Amino acid sequence: MRARYGRSRGAYRPVRRRSSPWGLIALVLLIGAALIRNGAGAAEGPPQPTAESAMDSRAAPAPSPSAPAPPPDPLPASAPTRVKIPAIRVDAPLTAVGLDREGWIDSPPAAQKNLAGWFKEAVTPGEKGTSVLVGHVDNAAGPVVFYNLGALKKGHSIEVVRQDGRTAVFEIYGIEVFEKRAFPAERVYADQGHPELRVITCGGGFSKKTGYNGNVVVFAKLVPAR
Repeated sequence: MRARYGRSRGAYRPVRRRSSPWGLIALVLLIGAALIRNGAGAAEGPPQPTAESAMDSRAAPAPSPSAPAPPPDPLPASAPTRVKIPAIRVDAPLTAVGLDREGWIDSPPAAQKNLAGWFKEAVTPGEKGTSVLVGHVDNAAGPVVFYNLGALKKGHSIEVVRQDGRTAVFEIYGIEVFEKRAFPAERVYADQGHPELRVITCGGGFSKKTGYNGNVVVFAKLVPAR
């Protein structure tokens, strides 16, 4: 789950990282899936999103006219430290991932079962814009942190604990799996005008030669923070 930024070492350096990082992050999700494979005890593979979990439209659902509920105010920038997804019993520390000195996008160490990453080149969870968490689905030993991500449903919550002591709470409004060869980066990462979160891992079909052929993507929007 890491990818070269540019065609050779030092060929390109990212610009406008905070405002437009999505060409960059798309690469980490589309390349390198062979690093992750079904491990012992995971013969049936991770759960996959159902048709009922897909978004009803290409954008976050609008509030009901009968019960207006404007989105909460964005939070100031603050690095996230932990992600909790009660419905699938995830409670994991977060490590920042970005570019290393060779121009690669890092991912959480696959050997660490209970560790996820947050993409530090984008906004922090709770800020206006789209923040991104990534994590492995399994490793050679078996299932890891985001193995059950595809089992989530609309309405489930994701809690992101931040360094400022606040917890950004997001409500899921869609879970889908996309083929890596046709990953809809603009749809996934578009700025919706308010704080949103994407949580991403590998999914879809699996081949020993090429790894997983898709990505499971969870779409969530900020609700009042604690």
